[in-house]
Amino acid sequence: MIKLRSKRFCRGNSKLGSGGGNGVKGQEKGEIKWELRPGGMLVQKRETAESVGEGMITVRVSTVSKWHEISIESTSTFGELKMILSLVSGLEPGEQRLLFRGKEREDCEYLHMVGVRDKDKVLLLEDPAIKERKLHALSTPCRTISV
Repeated sequence: MIKLRSKRFCRGNSKLGSGGGNGVKGQEKGEIKWELRPGGMLVQKRETAESVGEGMITVRVSTVSKWHEISIESTSTFGELKMILSLVSGLEPGEQRLLFRGKEREDCEYLHMVGVRDKDKVLLLEDPAIKERKLHALSTPCRTISV
């Protein structure tokens, strides 16, 4: 592997200026890592797998009255998240509706493909049709049948 120093092309890092910085700490190291491909091409090294979307993330799930922090792999699906939430919330996965960035997400969609990152908020709602069925079942009086 070959390491080359890159030139900085931002206005705040001038050598002639006042302090050499724009007030943002830890923005860049100023070093680009390069790799030599088998064909002989010199290219910028790709990011590690952990920063691209693999690994554990913490998702903050909000119901109407409670917060749950769920640790899950970023390559999981919303269906797998519903399975974990069924243990915490008491709602079956079929009764749950998960919203992220204002849209209801399907069970087959992957968290990292939709853009869910560490500490992102997902809204958990109970399916209104199932909620109405539960209320209707509670309001119907019990009937005794004798044979």
